[in-house]
Amino acid sequence: MNLSPAIQFSVEHARNHIRDRKVLVITGAGISTDSGIPDYRGEGHVERHPMTFDTFTGSHASRARYWARSYVGWQRINEALPNQAHQLIAETNFSVITQNVDGLHQQAGSKEVLELHGTLSRVVCMSCGSIISRDEMDRLLHELNPNAQRDLEVEISPDGDAEIEVSEDFLVPPCSHCGGFYKPDVVFFGESVPQDRARKADQLVENHEALLVLGSSLSVNSGLRLIKSALKQEKPVVVVNKGPTKADGLVTAKINSPIVDCLPGLLND
Repeated sequence: MNLSPAIQFSVEHARNHIRDRKVLVITGAGISTDSGIPDYRGEGHVERHPMTFDTFTGSHASRARYWARSYVGWQRINEALPNQAHQLIAETNFSVITQNVDGLHQQAGSKEVLELHGTLSRVVCMSCGSIISRDEMDRLLHELNPNAQRDLEVEISPDGDAEIEVSEDFLVPPCSHCGGFYKPDVVFFGESVPQDRARKADQLVENHEALLVLGSSLSVNSGLRLIKSALKQEKPVVVVNKGPTKADGLVTAKINSPIVDCLPGLLND
């Protein structure tokens, strides 16, 4: 990929700040767009408003809507494959904090991945805490809704929410242990990152010498606070994102470019 002179200069400037340092990578939805998973706020993208924690927990109708849409969207998430950016990060053996819930870093071979916002591959009961796999949830949904269509070409979001009209008779299985309701094991908008996970993220920042942020607008505080923490510790922070971020003007270097275009130049001397 031939970079423009301006982007090439930005890459070289940024590389000087992370070269020969112990780098922690923080990723957002923008790293998975080349795997066919759209982001929430990317440049040129219409901002979407996913279901919040309060809405999901507030009514059975809201939960049925979520699971009906997820029943379609999960298939796309589950079939997605890591792209070149995921693979390059795995090859460097960098530690990763990801805001994504798609599991693509692990598929690419990254060994140390902290899933800050959880993972779509697990489902948890909100009453007793029992856990089942997303594949098991899929099986239960199919048994209850054998006529529900799922092979639809529709837009999805990073959390697998598909833009479809939902039938009022869509059925959702209760927890097999206590009869409570299931929730994907992800941090919804309006929900807090579990404290032990937040502490692990803080420890990773402390244990590294530089941060490389890829594909995140940093609009959510759970990610932005880690950048601010690193800067307070006087550690260089490099951000690669197509479009503005909340950390623009704060970080050591910002590259306004698709990740796969400039990542090889950032990581290779």
